[in-house]
Amino acid sequence: MSMQEIYDWIDAHAEECVRDLQTFVQQPSVSAQNIGLRECAALIRDMMHRDGLPAAFHELEQGPPVVFGHLKARKPAKTILCYAHYDVQPPEPLEKWTHGGPWSGAVVDGVMYGRGSTDNKSGVLAFTKAAKAFLAVRGEVPANLKFLIEGEEEIGSPNLAAWARNNKELLAADGMHCLDGSMETGTEVPDVSLGLKSVLFVELVARGAKADVHSLNFPLVPSPVWDLVWALNTILDRKTRRILIDDWYEGIWQLGPDDEQQLVEKAVRVDLGAMKEEWGISEFALGRDGIDAIRARTYEPTANIQGMIAGYTGPGKKTIVPAEARVRLDFRLIPNIQPAAAVRKLKAHLERHGFGHIEVHAYEDAEPPYKISVREDISQAIIAAATEVYGELPVVNGVSAEGAILRHVWIPCVLTGFANPGANLHAPDENIEIDKYIKGIKYAAAIMEHFGRMHAA
Repeated sequence: MSMQEIYDWIDAHAEECVRDLQTFVQQPSVSAQNIGLRECAALIRDMMHRDGLPAAFHELEQGPPVVFGHLKARKPAKTILCYAHYDVQPPEPLEKWTHGGPWSGAVVDGVMYGRGSTDNKSGVLAFTKAAKAFLAVRGEVPANLKFLIEGEEEIGSPNLAAWARNNKELLAADGMHCLDGSMETGTEVPDVSLGLKSVLFVELVARGAKADVHSLNFPLVPSPVWDLVWALNTILDRKTRRILIDDWYEGIWQLGPDDEQQLVEKAVRVDLGAMKEEWGISEFALGRDGIDAIRARTYEPTANIQGMIAGYTGPGKKTIVPAEARVRLDFRLIPNIQPAAAVRKLKAHLERHGFGHIEVHAYEDAEPPYKISVREDISQAIIAAATEVYGELPVVNGVSAEGAILRHVWIPCVLTGFANPGANLHAPDENIEIDKYIKGIKYAAAIMEHFGRMHAA
């Protein structure tokens, strides 16, 4: 069957789709601060009900509810697990927002502004509005659709894994994908990521005296801030940015012919100059460029310092040796670096270098990294859908997606996004261009259609 009628319906109901996204964005839902989560879950559940879609709360042992719905096709068909999240990043710094602030949902010159407009509330509605379009036009969906919309993705989904372990049958599917993020800078086509760089969050804490001490006494007391600086200097090589922790790269993913070909194709199509311009830099770190820059971004493990917390930084001066210092890091782990093993290696590294007294607080049950083949049905369906909707092949990445689920129910999973470059994910003035959002709904519908057609094959 032709998809044109589906696309025409989406265009005819664009105003409704925009209005619902505005309402969704206007509901705060910050998981890091436990703000508005249950209210936002109720909002999307009620929106789905109004659109004729099944949706119910599944309560977690802790944390906000998962919104889950199963919409069955009339004929035998493959099943897609449509994963998304309704929580968003904290909006701070608030003074950097324009157009009414982080919860305005204001549309200015064809662009909607607000936290979650791209990450990931437009992705949630792309799934649901695409399904509604099929029901309105055909009276049925082309594949079995399972909607899973959670509220803790932005803090690492700490409570989702236990729920997934107890609901394996509910989650069973032939393919899974997430509509989250933006197109590659300098292109007008989606990214298609065939895997996940896991994120391991770690906080290191150094302690000294029982309270802040006058800095006159610096020669006699421990300095937690310097301890952290010295410890951090042992983790990453300054010249190469290679992680210096013993055996960190053990068993790391080895690129095959498909992976190398994807890098070559991406290097031809992606405008790295536009990426530098977007970030306001003249060159990439270590002078990387071309395929080397793309390979590093895709496949290189990282050790990033998010921020340091120590001492006094207010007005004036305060002559103290701080009693405590903290640093927050995120390690990007590519396949096959497992989070729990990485934590053990980090602790052993600090001990060997004389920093065994530094406390290591880590979420050892973080999502594991994963990788799938471009030849999987879900990969091929998404590539075909992107080509149909956007008029050319998408940019395919080896790894970039929800590991908390995949740990208990293995499903070939793809991450792809449709928002405009410069969408300011995780930053003030997060936004989405309205035409990109409407096309993203068509993209979601095309993925459902192409995956559904694979049953006959």
